[in-house]
Amino acid sequence: MKTLWKAFCAAAMVGLTMMPARAQEKTIEMGTMAWEDLTPIAGITKKVLEDAGYTVNVTEFSEWGIAYAALSKGDIQILASQTDYVAQDYWDKNKNRLEKISPVSHGLYQGIAVPKYVNIDSVEQLNDNADKFGGKIIGIEPGAGLMRDTANAVQEYGLKLQLVEGSTAAMTAALKSAIDRQEWIAVTLWEPSWMMQKYDVKYLKDPKGVFPPPQTYYWIGHKGFSEENPQAREILASVYVPLADITAMNGAVGDGKKMEEVVKEWTDSHADLLKRWENIKKY
Repeated sequence: MKTLWKAFCAAAMVGLTMMPARAQEKTIEMGTMAWEDLTPIAGITKKVLEDAGYTVNVTEFSEWGIAYAALSKGDIQILASQTDYVAQDYWDKNKNRLEKISPVSHGLYQGIAVPKYVNIDSVEQLNDNADKFGGKIIGIEPGAGLMRDTANAVQEYGLKLQLVEGSTAAMTAALKSAIDRQEWIAVTLWEPSWMMQKYDVKYLKDPKGVFPPPQTYYWIGHKGFSEENPQAREILASVYVPLADITAMNGAVGDGKKMEEVVKEWTDSHADLLKRWENIKKY
């Protein structure tokens, strides 16, 4: 009887020690950049994982360096990122501690844009019209990949225009004001962005290829994530959000809706698709 009791206690202790591990497998620490192209991706993927029985905690970051450091240390387990150009330096620096899981969208493009009524079509034509642009290209936050690429363009093309650092909000206000007055303005812009829907603008051609080609968004993970979480990995690999849908969601936010509301509308209208993603592979 004593032997049976000891065996039962031993089995119970093993079960108790295993419980946190099992619970941990069903909790995922997700990171996201607090930007309009990545927030919808994170929200949709969170919904699919939660429908499959996972608890998903989301941490927002505003700098790639901090996000990649957190992922490398394991403070977060997954992060959506463009690894080829926008965050290439951070990926290269940390990739031995990371793994690429799957693509989740494609088509990010960044460049210099002008209103369509501005009768130039190439970055090469900026110098000849510098005075009309007030000698400035209106930029966004310093440190953004778009600002780095635009600074490279200024150098490569020998532009006489000053790249003005600021914020996305300030650039947006300047663009709206110029269009309302039918004035010339050059800004740093990207797709997907609600501004591409709201304002009649065009990208200037980049014959020297300074700006990267359209980029792919990937789910990347802390090294070992896929092996430790095979079902979650299969779910992540099934999720794909077209860039046009991300742009439309951002347009709705630009019109006054909250991002959470817009994501819910998208997931509700794609319920059958989400169910297929959730059931892509059961373990």
